[in-house]
Amino acid sequence: MSRPVSFELQHQSKDCGARAGILHTPHGDIKTPVFMPVGTKATVKTMTPEELKDLGAQIILGNTYHLFLRPGMDIMEKAGGLHKFMHWDKPILTDSGGFQVFSLAKPQDMTEEGVTFSSHIDGSLQHISPEVSIQVQQVLGSDIMMAFDECVFYEADWAYTEASMERTLRWLDRCMEAHTHSNQALFGIVQGGFFEDLRDRSLRETTARDLDGYAIGGISVGEPHADFTRILNYTAPKLPEDKPRYNMGIGSPDYLFESVQAGIDMADCVLPTRVARNGLAMTHRGKVTVRNAAYKEDFGPLDPDCDCYTCQNYTRAYIRHLLNVNEILGARLLTIHNLHFLISLMEQMREAIFDDRFIAFKEDFLRAYGEE
Repeated sequence: MSRPVSFELQHQSKDCGARAGILHTPHGDIKTPVFMPVGTKATVKTMTPEELKDLGAQIILGNTYHLFLRPGMDIMEKAGGLHKFMHWDKPILTDSGGFQVFSLAKPQDMTEEGVTFSSHIDGSLQHISPEVSIQVQQVLGSDIMMAFDECVFYEADWAYTEASMERTLRWLDRCMEAHTHSNQALFGIVQGGFFEDLRDRSLRETTARDLDGYAIGGISVGEPHADFTRILNYTAPKLPEDKPRYNMGIGSPDYLFESVQAGIDMADCVLPTRVARNGLAMTHRGKVTVRNAAYKEDFGPLDPDCDCYTCQNYTRAYIRHLLNVNEILGARLLTIHNLHFLISLMEQMREAIFDDRFIAFKEDFLRAYGEE
């Protein structure tokens, strides 16, 4: 039986594990490695779908938890799914809601059945189980669904992490049982915290399920950079070579480079849109806090090395003015730039992979960015 999503490996850089490929989905092909903008509530904040396409976005994310609460599944079903509802005809990946549960629920709220927690909107009690998560994602109609899992805190001890990891595996089996839409892919999530023996067990058991793709969960949750790279480099190369590999919640240039170098194909994060709303731009010469007084009379482009719409048409002084008078255009212009910056960065990584010079590109870029 053909899979709804398949991965075609095209080239691996001769200097490391970085790889370029094509992810085939029902709503189009995706060139990897790819950065995926996050549209948590059925929109990438301040952006239209047409603008996202102009930036080169190939796939975006929606979130099960938030869409489950608002607008709710009755509306989503009547709308014909998330693609039609938000006027986006390219691929969509939906997060299972597991990370929001991690953020909102207490350990005692989690049972074998699922998780009960208070809505962040009105405080009402809500319940999400593996079955509910899959049912919601099937109504949303995403190309890629994520299995419902528990993401543990960095500080969690071995015993708690082991119990959580084992429960995530049991929940995965329930997700697979509930998955009935053959046109939607299901990705499993490797957990195990920061314990290599638990990562091994989760890897072995999760990949034994022969899913459409695999994600690394439970890193970039506040741990030191050394622990992030240790678990990333321990886990990513052991994922199946013929399936897409996804590192969840990664959006800073240094973490994207580390991920791709380790063999990751897909990454997402709210970072570029969130920091844009706070007045920060990612540029080829480092981070720029545009609100700062230093840019009050700076009539140069946001990033002299960028060809995005914002940098071609607006100055730092003007964007600073917009931000300081709370005009929404300021956040929009910074969002356009930051998304273009990361999407283009992944395209440049892809070129460097084909040229077998990924490490050199990484070192040159991060030196200029100030992250070396």
